Amino acid sequence: MPYLTDLIVPGMGPANYMTGTSADMEWFRREPKKEKKRVHVMALGDVGSTLLLGLKLLGGDCIHTIGIFDVRKEFEARFEFEMNQVTHPGAYGGLPPVEIVPEEQLFACDVFVFCASRGVPPVSETKMDVRMAQYEANAGLVELYAKKAVAAGFRGLFAVVSDPVDPLCLAAEAAGLNPARIKGYGLGVMNARAAYYAKKDARFASFLTEGAAFGPHGSDLVIANSLTHYDDTLSRELTDLTVRANVAMREMGFKPYLAPALSSGALSILATLRGEWHYSSQKFGRIFLGAKNRVTEAGIEVENPLLPQELYERIEKAYDGLCLLAEKAEKKKTSDEKAKDKEKEECTVEKRTEMERRDYS
Repeated sequence: MPYLTDLIVPGMGPANYMTGTSADMEWFRREPKKEKKRVHVMALGDVGSTLLLGLKLLGGDCIHTIGIFDVRKEFEARFEFEMNQVTHPGAYGGLPPVEIVPEEQLFACDVFVFCASRGVPPVSETKMDVRMAQYEANAGLVELYAKKAVAAGFRGLFAVVSDPVDPLCLAAEAAGLNPARIKGYGLGVMNARAAYYAKKDARFASFLTEGAAFGPHGSDLVIANSLTHYDDTLSRELTDLTVRANVAMREMGFKPYLAPALSSGALSILATLRGEWHYSSQKFGRIFLGAKNRVTEAGIEVENPLLPQELYERIEKAYDGLCLLAEKAEKKKTSDEKAKDKEKEECTVEKRTEMERRDYS
């Protein structure tokens, strides 16, 4: 039977996969005077504000300050005002304070959490994979802030929460960020949704003790009912339920953001800071792939389980799909750049012709 790493390093064997180096984990290193981290959250919409609340309530052991930034200044004022009124009686320093940070100091932190999004589909949209509908708009936004991070000399963790997580991580890398300092947070909620259905239906109960999640936060998700007693039919049924959970919530008339913001966002980011095993995406070969992992001072350690052949082939298909998506995105980017260059050239020719006409007259 193959291992997960056979996707990228055939024959590597059972050792867990390490990505990045100790130099890349400077932000994570446990220094005596820097045990707790400074975390900045960008964009305080439904996801960002819920994630912020999770970090505030649960992050007192590993976060010393949460910085917030939003282009809508009234949102900044609201959440600075309200979040700093959340406290235990008497133990007023137990929860991390929330501060508004100006844009020029956005990357003066250990962890930058990107929650910004353009063009979120309406609640009534239930027919399409809305995550992919957001890619084109959000890719440009990620690239913009990734370039700002590079310009600022940012050496912390660039955490992508906006959809679609895995392709947006590639967009951040393409903008110049070190891939070992980029992580995508989308798989945590898919694991949580699978656990929800496993608790509801005894047929899926093995997932709670033996199951696993792999791949992207979207239609190519792979849920395994068990790594040791794998059942392909049950696993595919559980995967379908998990993938459709977003649509199911929209059919109820609500945006599906609470569970993603907390399971994929706050809880997984806190697990990252604590060096605990969790689900998130990291550079894995040519693309960013979601799998169970933990951050160590030596790099990111990705769990490398032995996989039944049927399960391996499902993950391989998801991996190839992400690679194909990356190739399409790169081709489109190149095509767009050529179109812009041509437009500039035509504009220059038009201006030159107008100047010649003036000179002649």
